[in-house]
Amino acid sequence: MDDRNIREQLVHGEHAAVQIVNSDEELSSSMKEKMEKFSPSLCIYIAPENLQKGNENAFAPEIVSIGPFHHGKQGLESMEKHKWRYLRALLTRKPNLETTFDDCVKAIRQLEQRARKCYEEPINMGSNEFVEMMIVDGCFLIELFLNYSIKGLRHRWDLIFSKNWMLFSVRSDMILLENQLPFFVLQRLFDLVPVPKQCDQSLLQLAFRFFKIILPAGDEEVLQVKFTREGNHLLDLVRNCYLPSFPRVLAKKNETQRSINSAEKLKQSGIKFKKANNTDSLLDVKFAKGTLKIPPLKIHNYTNAILRNLIALEQCSKGCTLHITSYVFFMDGLIQSPQDMKLLHGRGIIANCIGSDDMVPEFFKKLCDEIIVKDFYYAGLCEQVNAYKRTNWFNYF
Repeated sequence: MDDRNIREQLVHGEHAAVQIVNSDEELSSSMKEKMEKFSPSLCIYIAPENLQKGNENAFAPEIVSIGPFHHGKQGLESMEKHKWRYLRALLTRKPNLETTFDDCVKAIRQLEQRARKCYEEPINMGSNEFVEMMIVDGCFLIELFLNYSIKGLRHRWDLIFSKNWMLFSVRSDMILLENQLPFFVLQRLFDLVPVPKQCDQSLLQLAFRFFKIILPAGDEEVLQVKFTREGNHLLDLVRNCYLPSFPRVLAKKNETQRSINSAEKLKQSGIKFKKANNTDSLLDVKFAKGTLKIPPLKIHNYTNAILRNLIALEQCSKGCTLHITSYVFFMDGLIQSPQDMKLLHGRGIIANCIGSDDMVPEFFKKLCDEIIVKDFYYAGLCEQVNAYKRTNWFNYF
């Protein structure tokens, strides 16, 4: 074979290889487009009117807005300036600031339409404004997590860490239903920005460390595994830590039992209460041999915001299980009076850190206002409790 034929074959082979590569790229792009069409997108909601009734401030940020729903609102200006300080601190850890900035803009621009679809209402922002907001808010959250985890990164001028109440307020705002960024936006930015050498944690690990203080009591390793499961946004990841660790008790009868008597009434019927130790979830309530075992709940300054926004998330999300909503209804049934609270407090089941125990019945009652539970998680358990009471009542006579 002469040199000319060899060259022709090489050129032909190279051309065929290029065609295959181009074909693979086109196929990959086409498959991604189809996948996006069928993947769930809507996940960030405006709180329903029935939940906002009498609780207008429960879903609105006090210090910092995250995402478009409360962007630019009056009273949040000081933290907007602080976001830009955090953005600069994060990106200037690498010498080529311009390259990193360009990479972030390009990446989020590519994700813009996917991100917009995550929000329940159309976002009245131009492309540049929306992309800028995503980058500034996302980098703010990343830098916040880094500063929380690595104290040496904090500056003297830092507004958030200079006063305890500021950190509390910022963390409270970050668990609001309407104050979320799609997690894939956060993850994409985290993959691009210069992470300090001292940090050997993933974004999910950093976020878990930041929120750990407000999560229910339990084994830290178990909680971290739950938190790092797939989630649409930060509030969704927090919800993972509340989900029960074992299947529900199925009701035997068609008509579901949707209520439970108060703790005092159950006690009078012979039912005992015991704190459930070593459980993997706050929702792991069990009933066996006349004893109701309930994991301990600590009512603290974050509890109202967490439960209210988790309930709202469950009410808004189609196909979402109503685990947290069911738990609140279950506790509302148990705690009807200060006497019920005293009983459960004495058993170590509830610790109240927000004021008088007299407030607790009203606390749960307000959380349940204007809510209907269509799929009550504890229906089977309540059926068991009620059946035990009826048996004892029959034997008593």
